[in-house]
Amino acid sequence: MVEFNKELDAHLKTGMTSLCHAWVIRRLDGVVLAFTDHDRPLAFDGATFSADSGLTARALSQSTGLSVDNTEAMGALSHWAIREDEIEQGRYDGAEVTCWRVNWADVTQRTVLFRGSIGEMQRAGGAFQAELRGLTEALNRPLGRIYQKPCSAVLGDAHCAFDLNAPGYAASADVEFCEEGRIFRWDSLPGYDDGWFARGRLEVLDGPAAGLWGMIKHDRKLADHREVELWEPIRGEMASGTQVRLIAGCDKRMETCRLKFNNLLNFQGFPDIPNEDWVMAVPKPSGANTGGSLR
Repeated sequence: MVEFNKELDAHLKTGMTSLCHAWVIRRLDGVVLAFTDHDRPLAFDGATFSADSGLTARALSQSTGLSVDNTEAMGALSHWAIREDEIEQGRYDGAEVTCWRVNWADVTQRTVLFRGSIGEMQRAGGAFQAELRGLTEALNRPLGRIYQKPCSAVLGDAHCAFDLNAPGYAASADVEFCEEGRIFRWDSLPGYDDGWFARGRLEVLDGPAAGLWGMIKHDRKLADHREVELWEPIRGEMASGTQVRLIAGCDKRMETCRLKFNNLLNFQGFPDIPNEDWVMAVPKPSGANTGGSLR
C-alpha cells in the first residue's frame, strides 16, 4: 500500500518536481545495501543511498485483494555492492526490499511505493535482474499441521525443541579435503557412528563461504577416512583449513526420534495412521478384526 505524504503531494501538484527512487535491501545475514537512481547520494532513515549503482526498476504492478504485487529490479554488478558470487551463493534469497519515491531536494518528502522480498534472481553479462514479491506473497505459503506418519518438524526448530548443541550431536572440524564443494573427507572423525550425519547439515563457519550450509546426502565411514557428501555443492571457496560444523541427521521416523534423540514427547508425526491396505479391509470368518490399536 502506498503511504500518503502531504508535503510530497503538495510538491507533485506544483508541476515542477524533483523526484527519484530509493531502495534498501536487508539480507537475512544482516547486510544492508541502499541505492538510488538519483545522480547524487541521499541519506535518510539511518541509511546512505549510493548514486552510482546503476539500479533501475520496471513499473510496479499493484492490485487489490490477495494477489501478489510484483516488480523487477535491474542493475549492474559491482564488487563492492551486489556481487555475482553472492547471488550464486543465495545470499540475496528472501532479502527484504523497500522502495521509496523521494523528493531529492527534501528527503523528508517521500513515500513508500513497495515493500516485499526478493524472489528469483538472475545474473548475466555483468548485470543482474531480481524479481520482487509483495507482502501478500507470504499468504501463498501452506500453513497448519501435516497429517502424515513422519515428523513434520525441522530438527532443532520450535516444534522439535531439540538442543543441537547437546554433546554428541554436532562436530566442528577443519576441512582437510574438499571436492567441488560437495564431497568432504577427513582422515579421522572419531566418536560418531557410520551415517550419523546423513540427512543433517554442514555449516561453514569461516572463510569466504561463511554462513552457507548444505544438506548431507551421505555420511560414510570408510576404511581409511570419513566421507561426507552433500546434495548440492557449497557455492563458495572451501579452502583447506576452513572450519565447518556437522549436525546430526534425522530421518523423521518415530524410532529415530526416540532412540537417537530421546525426544519422543516432541515428535510431530502420526505414526499410527492406517496404511492404504486398511481401507480395503473386509470382514473375515476367522481371526481378530476388531479395529483396535495397531500397536
